[in-house]
Amino acid sequence: MIDSYDSPWMDEELHIMRDAVAKFLQKEFVPKMDKWEKQGFVDRDAWLIAGKAGLLCASIPEEYGGGGGNFKHEMVLVEELSYANVTGFGNGVHSGIVAHYINSYGSEEQKMKWLPLMASGEIVSAIAMTEPGTGSDLQAVATTAILQGDEYVLNGQKTFLTNGMTANLICVVAKTDPTEGGKGISLIMVETDLVEGEGGFSRGRNLEKLGMKAQDTAEIFFDDVRVSKENLLGPSEGKGFVQLMQQLPQERLIIAAGACAAIEKALKITSEYVKERKAFGKRILDFQNTQFKLAERYTEARLARVFVDDCAMKLADGKLDEATAAMAKWWTTQKQCEIIDECLQFFGGYGFMMEYPIAKMYADSRIQKIYGGSNEIMKLLIAREI
Repeated sequence: MIDSYDSPWMDEELHIMRDAVAKFLQKEFVPKMDKWEKQGFVDRDAWLIAGKAGLLCASIPEEYGGGGGNFKHEMVLVEELSYANVTGFGNGVHSGIVAHYINSYGSEEQKMKWLPLMASGEIVSAIAMTEPGTGSDLQAVATTAILQGDEYVLNGQKTFLTNGMTANLICVVAKTDPTEGGKGISLIMVETDLVEGEGGFSRGRNLEKLGMKAQDTAEIFFDDVRVSKENLLGPSEGKGFVQLMQQLPQERLIIAAGACAAIEKALKITSEYVKERKAFGKRILDFQNTQFKLAERYTEARLARVFVDDCAMKLADGKLDEATAAMAKWWTTQKQCEIIDECLQFFGGYGFMMEYPIAKMYADSRIQKIYGGSNEIMKLLIAREI
């Protein structure tokens, strides 16, 4: 069967986990998606429910409250969220990115302080990279964090924060030495419960987006916000850019994994539709154009899946390089947009109706080519290795 492929990194434990996650999402999240999309954010208690079910920080060591797994466990979660068409739950950022910054670079005290609460869902995290005037060029960030005594004083503005309206803990990319360019970048952990309401720190509006309607996406502002020097991530200042570069391959593979699953979901619902829908007296699937188009797209889906599976195994072994991760990110997200667009076409006018999942998938897919580093930047990273 064309859909019988099983990823080589899957084992019995991961299959059990996949089944459990799929059932959890269908019971706890899918029925609430309409509500979440209308209100523009996922209910806060959803994080607590997910934490209790073991869906958060699955690849963080057990001694810090995590699941004790590895990136393969995160892959299962990312894929099942895509299969269920649950696009507003920002666990990829929370568990797959921020938790790993803390686990990789945080002190023992920082890990014990934040990771267990992240794993339980009591704390929701975000990462603040992008600024209004700075997208993928992280070396050009203008937000500053200047050490004054025992505190960093933060000034600047960040935008497009996933979980930005909800987050209690934000990893902020800032210049601790504005004269040093990329070498002056550090990561500062901001505990919003300590600074919110005291002046200086504020959140803007929940940004209205083309897709990903249930995901709260915010802009935040720092005006002389004071944070303990103990919240610096890493042994010393100026390590932030290196830390970012070391973790970005995982972030980009999370995006690629979501793209693969979205492609597979789109092809599945489209195949079901063209078998049932009739035009000119026969099924849409019986037209040669339909057969050829789907044959092409299923082939591309398999190519994407095999490539991402190989990257996942390399990442789990610590062998995934930046250029290969960039290849996976740009190619799968490009194909995601192309394939979902073609799938929508088979639905005709119904494909333009938001009550059909393919319409939501079309709107949600577009951001994939932008965040995590735009696809144009991915190509530059690849070209550097040529």
